Amino acid sequence: MNDTVSIATAVREGKVSAVEVTKAALAKIVARNNELNCFTTVTAETALANAAQIDKEIAVGNNVGALAGVPFAVKNLFDIAGLTTLAGSKINAENPPATQDATAVTKLKQAGAVLVGALNMDEYAYGFVTENSHYGATHNPHDLQRVAGGSSGGSAAAVAAGLVPLTLGSDTNGSIRVPAALCGVFGLKPTYGRLSRAGVALFSSSFDHIGPFAGSVRDIAMVFDVLQGEDERDLVCTKRPPELCLPQLNRDISGIRIAIAGDYFLKGAEPEALAAVQKVAAALNVTEYVTIPEAHRARAAAFVITASEGANLHLEKLRSRPQDFDPATRDRFLAGALIPSNWYLQTQRFRKWYRDRVREVFQNVDVILAPTTPISAPLIGQQTMILDGQEILVRPHLGLFTQPLSFIGLPVLSVPIQRHNALPLGVQLIAAPYNEALILQVAAVLEAKGVVSVSAFSSETNLST
Repeated sequence: MNDTVSIATAVREGKVSAVEVTKAALAKIVARNNELNCFTTVTAETALANAAQIDKEIAVGNNVGALAGVPFAVKNLFDIAGLTTLAGSKINAENPPATQDATAVTKLKQAGAVLVGALNMDEYAYGFVTENSHYGATHNPHDLQRVAGGSSGGSAAAVAAGLVPLTLGSDTNGSIRVPAALCGVFGLKPTYGRLSRAGVALFSSSFDHIGPFAGSVRDIAMVFDVLQGEDERDLVCTKRPPELCLPQLNRDISGIRIAIAGDYFLKGAEPEALAAVQKVAAALNVTEYVTIPEAHRARAAAFVITASEGANLHLEKLRSRPQDFDPATRDRFLAGALIPSNWYLQTQRFRKWYRDRVREVFQNVDVILAPTTPISAPLIGQQTMILDGQEILVRPHLGLFTQPLSFIGLPVLSVPIQRHNALPLGVQLIAAPYNEALILQVAAVLEAKGVVSVSAFSSETNLST
């Protein structure tokens, strides 16, 4: 009973108490966190108190919500009332505690979920590896010598290790999808503005999304449904009414037009990453290819905008306290601060053009398949890799296939492809804005066929590609 739906059902039916479930999760965290380094804070006392309150409500016949007693944790850039929101930084540790929960945390608690802690990340969400100079690297549960991905590395690793069935992360250029792929779990980046970011420390406001990690399509759908809804605290949050995805999961997908992303998305990757896409395509009887035009320029433009916006957000501290930044983050922010304003304006103009071209692509197709990462999890500390015979930097290239998609806020689900005696990989299911239901329906079919799944492993597992 490790999935969200099963736990909530058992708690509501009285087969297990919320306190028992919470104690079991806390015990797992204590047993594994020293080697994995997923959690930066464990909120054991408040978690047990909240779980006890849920049990009291159930005992008197009250409805405690769809996520009754489900333990969850959030990336440490989500506000948690009473805790300082670190955002992976040393500087933020000096800030006062948050006075209220982030909207997403509030919604999960209102649905009966129990918050057990905050999770490690790259500083200020600027990275793809979760090798944090202040709080240490998060280790991949499938091979402790390898990265968990980032910037939501703690969120993905905690689910992959079975510490909690549900976590939240954020995605700017791929920070949900990259760790989901490298850790072998499901990770959803919804449409830009679909879920509230209120109470979340932002990196690049025009890119930032929040979303869930979980061990099944059903769990992702349930949590996404809980999180949907307008929020006046987030000015970019949609006023569009929620569209529940869980009731739609078992719909026939024969009418959904699916294609494989060609050109840019077929280059610069290990053969295994491309083979994972073909495995998914074969299971769906998909042979058609589509071109997402100028994806390479979209990725370059994404670098410019995120670096500029991120640097502007932290400019005062970059001037006064550069020594207190993670060196990898500081150097990229400093570079972003030097980007000419006309570059930024030109990339925003290109962004509108690119959005229009991709909208045209989706007139002929509903869901597009693409690799999530070009490789499986690299080693912690690994600086370079060889792709297509060229030595390139690891960190920026982990987002090779994710950046052109978040550039215009498309909804994307990274689904885990398990391989025998090898590290997991991910495949992106991509749709037009507000079509999360379609990608979840396709993912549900793949899960039912056994093509995508979260695999079990032991802490001694040491996989390689």
